[in-house]
Amino acid sequence: MYSYDYPHPAVTVDAVVFARCERGVKVLLIERRHEPFKGMWAFPGGFINIDETAESAVRRELEEETGLRLHGLRQIGAFTAVDRDPRERVITIAFYTIIDHIPTVCAADDAAKAQWFDFDRLPPLAFDHADILRRARQVAKFLLMNENL
Repeated sequence: MYSYDYPHPAVTVDAVVFARCERGVKVLLIERRHEPFKGMWAFPGGFINIDETAESAVRRELEEETGLRLHGLRQIGAFTAVDRDPRERVITIAFYTIIDHIPTVCAADDAAKAQWFDFDRLPPLAFDHADILRRARQVAKFLLMNENL
């Protein structure tokens, strides 16, 4: 067991899921069941377990909070603002994917609700998820050129 004299950040993952439909692009959000930001909307995600990779953690969190089992999630990047989470120093690794249908989702675990939103009618987002969405949009935009993204 190692012990260090300096604090360590926690690491989380977040999943941005875009879905193409006849009326444009939808985004999957969960309503947070717990503080901080209880009752606000956020991307599915959570803390990485000590024995898993970021990729396996984002798939696990997505399934736990929405019931979706998706592969092909691509890393957007790390978000490292010092004050991004009021609980402690947290760095998140964000991922995105684009699917061609709108599957049924079912909230569970830390999610009070799971719901698809029109991209241009999103509620205010918890944490720094608006920044994550902006980056995901930049990365995914060329794949969704014909969509309102």
